[in-house]
Amino acid sequence: MSETLKLDLSRSLLGPQTITASQAELEAAKNRLWSGKEPFTGWVNLPFAYDKMELKEILAAAEKIRKQCEVLIVIGIGGSYLGAQAAISALKAGNDSAPEIYFAGQNLSGTYHKELLEKIKGRELCLCVISKSGTTTESSVAFSILKDELYRKYGREEAAKRIYAITDAEKGILREETNREGYVSFVIPDDIGGRYSVLTAVGLLPIAVAGIDVPAMLKGAECAAEASKDEKADASMLAATRVSLLNSGKTIEIYEYYEPKLQYFAEWLKQLFGESEGKDGKGIFPAALQFSTDLHSMGQFLQDGNQIFFETVLNVLNPPEDLIVPESAGELLAGRSMNAINQAAVEGVIAAHEATGVPIIKLDIPALTPHCFGQLVYFFETACALSGYLNGVNPFDQPGVESYKSEMRKVLQSK
Repeated sequence: MSETLKLDLSRSLLGPQTITASQAELEAAKNRLWSGKEPFTGWVNLPFAYDKMELKEILAAAEKIRKQCEVLIVIGIGGSYLGAQAAISALKAGNDSAPEIYFAGQNLSGTYHKELLEKIKGRELCLCVISKSGTTTESSVAFSILKDELYRKYGREEAAKRIYAITDAEKGILREETNREGYVSFVIPDDIGGRYSVLTAVGLLPIAVAGIDVPAMLKGAECAAEASKDEKADASMLAATRVSLLNSGKTIEIYEYYEPKLQYFAEWLKQLFGESEGKDGKGIFPAALQFSTDLHSMGQFLQDGNQIFFETVLNVLNPPEDLIVPESAGELLAGRSMNAINQAAVEGVIAAHEATGVPIIKLDIPALTPHCFGQLVYFFETACALSGYLNGVNPFDQPGVESYKSEMRKVLQSK
């Protein structure tokens, strides 16, 4: 079985000339991305040039964590956790002996974190705290709560052996604490932003703890990086298609997936594209729907509603498990595999929506393997960066994110 992603733009309802017309701009964007001169593009060559010694240290730390604890809690928000959660949700086998992995600091809910404390009561525990500065409110609050739990359970000295920090190399509150307390630590590269950091220690340490084959994931990313250099690379064509659809009035992109294991990958896509493109009054609004579940809530709108959107279908060709439908289901369904029925739903939905004029982009994913996941990450990072350039925005900053933080601090200071 080939493990190469396949992009199908034939139902995007754009003629070849529409895409070809932007070829000069696309080549300029590609040259800019791969120039090595643009800030925050360290991820571009990462699959070819990652630090082999650091990878060994990450895998060794992951093995240590697997022996230390029954539960690992990853503390972070946005790019500090979504990539890892996406990989673990998509790839972790249910019967694996790895520690259970929970996530904290991605919200400010007292209920969520109180219930998390109840879940881990009496269990061996480690923490992985991820923050460039150490001052992000959500992460800081969760880390303080969970660190107190470690102190209570193990004492300060032993607790320090169970805390793993991924932060700035030299500066910031978390780096100062890490050096003072002696936590095992890894570095968030200065030239890679959070939402592009899945294939750095930010994502790789929790992913390795989950028992997922990290070298295979990096090899998949390398294959995608090599493919992206081609003149007609799928990632480039996807970028050009997206911008062409935006220019034709399609302002919403809906990521649709039929395998629930892709739920958090779709969440990562929402952050990747939303934070990269949504600035200067521009951008495509990213949304995600799980089919066939959401067809029973959103199907009517997609079929007959305001046609300001296009659909990007994430189609897994060979899901990891299957079941045969019993005779009691009736003649049409009996004896068929559930995955075959699910694939019929994919084809039926595409046909129905295409018939009403909805542009459809389909990405065939051979299987949910580490190799394919590495390809997916690099493929979409590249498409997103090129889309941003084509749309005239910087795809690597997020100035608008600071606004709510500033206003929240004012509220806290006034009370």
